[in-house]
Amino acid sequence: MEKDHTPSAVKAALQAKCPRCREGNMFTGKTYSLKAQKMNETCPHCGLRYEREPGYFYVAMFVSYAFAMAEMIAACVGFYIITGYMEGPWPYLIATIGTVIVLSPLNYRYSRVVLLYWLTPGLSYQPEFNKVAEKP
Repeated sequence: MEKDHTPSAVKAALQAKCPRCREGNMFTGKTYSLKAQKMNETCPHCGLRYEREPGYFYVAMFVSYAFAMAEMIAACVGFYIITGYMEGPWPYLIATIGTVIVLSPLNYRYSRVVLLYWLTPGLSYQPEFNKVAEKP
């Protein structure tokens, strides 16, 4: 007898798991490390090829841009709330640039995850690739 082990899409996306089987890791290594992030070409569990066509991840740049804009707005509003009004643009500029630099590894990783999970037509979770045998 087999047990259906179905992780939620949000949980699997936050852990950067494959969108088809939700088991294999999309990236090797950690988000923040001294080595550059590297994305696997295929899923180690189900064999899904992540880059659907040449240049597929160019769209992830637009997702990353949207993330960066939201982060900059949040940084400026947060900085204003914490410090009150400050004269000149320099404190806000430093806060926004610092926020974007610190969060850029997350933007890189999760822009690709969002693209594969929610912006790719025809790519969805397929439970037959995620079967775990039930232990007796």
